[in-house]
Amino acid sequence: MTKTFAAVSTAALALVAMPAAAQDWQGGYLGIAGGYGFVADEENETTVFDTNLDGTFNDTVRTTTGADAFATGPVPGGFCGGSPNDNNLAGGCEADEDGEGELSFRGGYDWQSGAMVYGLVAEYTMLEASDTATAFSITPALYSFERNLVAVAAVRARLGYAVGGFLPYATAGVAYGTFENEYNTSNTVNTFTPISDGSENLGFQVGAGVETKVNDRIRLGVEYLYTSIEDDSDFTVRIAGGAATSPFRLVNANGTDQRRSASDFDLHSVRFTVGLSF
Repeated sequence: MTKTFAAVSTAALALVAMPAAAQDWQGGYLGIAGGYGFVADEENETTVFDTNLDGTFNDTVRTTTGADAFATGPVPGGFCGGSPNDNNLAGGCEADEDGEGELSFRGGYDWQSGAMVYGLVAEYTMLEASDTATAFSITPALYSFERNLVAVAAVRARLGYAVGGFLPYATAGVAYGTFENEYNTSNTVNTFTPISDGSENLGFQVGAGVETKVNDRIRLGVEYLYTSIEDDSDFTVRIAGGAATSPFRLVNANGTDQRRSASDFDLHSVRFTVGLSF
């Protein structure tokens, strides 16, 4: 988040340094926005198991001796909310906090009553923000779920107050996200079959920004957005095959289902905007 605040501060100072322009904000506009998104990492996220295939993911995978196959402790088993560096927990995980580029196309319309400015904006954003959750078995082996947000369509309301040549505003609305899910493992003994794939889901966006007009037609701005979208695909992998004594087949010979414990995807974005009024 330090990177986020630093970027906002730099952009705000650049806008303040520009000359004041006309205060008429009413009308339509088209524009683009570019910047970076930072994933709000779910550090305590795990993966969960359904060993008897009854649809309830609250089971413990156990070995033939009754030991927890994903136990923490002296053996390198356990969970982490990130990308694995090795096939065991001792190797650690890389957090999902690094920024990813975003490019948005937008169009909107503002109405003005005195200094109050209110309007609507529709936006389509292309990005590739990733959130990973990993499990480590005591074998050792890794089992990693990666969720990728690749596109967001949003419609938001805006409410601002014109001050000199600037328009500070708040914005909020609905967001529709497209996800792609991936699964990776270092286990070469069992078989792994995805039961579901990508999904498209609803969520919301809230944020704030400030714009200024270079002239009657060109507007520049900086904006912060918080995006929260629920991935309700329940992306699940069936772990099967291997020996009958495999921990994944002891309860049900058909195998064990595995998925990640959290479904929410949260993103902080800082972007610079350019608009053309008409």
